[in-house]
Amino acid sequence: MLTDRDSLLRKLHELRSEHRDLDTVIARLADGGLDQLQLQRLKKRKLMLKDEVSWLESRLIPDNIA
Repeated sequence: MLTDRDSLLRKLHELRSEHRDLDTVIARLADGGLDQLQLQRLKKRKLMLKDEVSWLESRLIPDNIA
């Protein structure tokens, strides 16, 4: 489990980057109308990433308030 602030920030950066990359891939698949199963998997992963990002942000917020 991530505990120190630097580790949390690194992980948050990685997840946000993956989230942006998924946006690009999903847009390409949606435009082409190809492989609906893969599209659904990517959308599910994107939602999971959003939850992980939210969790990490909530862990970091108390440090930002002070």
